[in-house]
Order: sequence, then C-alpha cells, then structure tokens
Amino acid sequence: MTRYGELSGARGLLFDIDGTLYDHPAYLASHKQSLTERLAMELGRSYDEVRHEVRDVQDRLAAERGRRPSLANTFLEFGVSMEQNVAWRSRLLKPERYLGRDPRLAEALSMLKARFALAALTNNPADIARRTLDILGVGSFFPTIVALDDTLVSKPELEPFRAGLSSLGLAAGEVIMIGDRYDVDIAPALELGMSGVLVDGVEDVYALPEILGETG
Repeated sequence: MTRYGELSGARGLLFDIDGTLYDHPAYLASHKQSLTERLAMELGRSYDEVRHEVRDVQDRLAAERGRRPSLANTFLEFGVSMEQNVAWRSRLLKPERYLGRDPRLAEALSMLKARFALAALTNNPADIARRTLDILGVGSFFPTIVALDDTLVSKPELEPFRAGLSSLGLAAGEVIMIGDRYDVDIAPALELGMSGVLVDGVEDVYALPEILGETG
C-alpha cells in the first residue's frame, strides 16, 4: 500500500472495483482475453496477432502520453467506440463464474461507510459493476457507481474522476481515490487535487479502516 497526499480530513472515498475490491488474476485476465478475442473476430484476424498488436499499441500510447492507457482507450485505436466497448463488456464479462461473497470486505466497508461517503469508479459498464459488487456482498455500500456507460470516457482520462467527485458532492481535496493501478487510478486523481491510496489488492482494503483511522 502506498499513500499519496494528505489523507486526514477526507470525507469521501472513491473506489476502483476490479483488482481493488477483489483479487482474482484469472478473472482479470479473462477481461482482456475475451475482449481481444472479440476484437480479433471484428478485424477478421487471428487472436495471437491482435493480442500482440494491442500490446504494442498500449506500449506506444504509454510512451506518447506518459502513462499506460486503459484497454478501452487502446481499443479506440482499432476503431472500437466506447459505446461498442460497453456492449462487448456487458455481453462477454462473467463475474458470476469467478467471484463470491467476501465477508471481510463487507466488514471493512461497513466501518468505512460509518465515516465516509463511498462511491465506485470503473472502466466497466454499470451492469457489470453492480453485478460484481452484489456478488461480493458489498453492493449496498455503493449507492453510486460511475461507470463507462455513464461518461463514455475511460480512466485515466479526467472526466470520469470529475463525475465521481460530483456523485459524492465533495471537493477534490475532501476525497481519497483508492485503486490498484497508479497510471489509471491514482495519477489522474492526484492531478485533480485528490489524495490517493495505491493498493496491492483487497488485503490492503481490509486494512483501510485502521489506516484511515490513524489519519483522522
């Protein structure tokens, strides 16, 4: 866990979902694989060829922009609109096959909910995000989700983070962004004036009530 900025005095927490509120490498890998397979089908090319090209495009964009792009932003380079990306994700991603209830996560979020306003910010569609949170048993802690189909703009662009702040009704200096990817989750939040906590996975989220209690 790495902390960025001033954590004391925060009133709201903005959570990434995938890779932050659960650890499941196989499910996370299935996101990229299933979407890349669908892109290969769309392009009429082999999966391996498109997989390597997607990686090369991500590397090029990272060098040009100074931060690694999301998969959705990478797919724009192949002519896949955000609307199409939303449709593919809603059809292809299957959190029910991989995830289950997490009582420790529910306990941690319950403690955090007593002190902070909570919202989720995701590069997946709202239906996938809501299903994921409900499967984990924590959907009730997130009345608000800012998803890819809300803004049609993917993190690390700033618009989703602004939407997240608006959903909380708080100023940037009152909010901590919590995520597992520095380039995609934390750096844009810091740019807007939020604080950040970079987690290595859900074990770090379990520890947040104690960590943030120390800074309160």
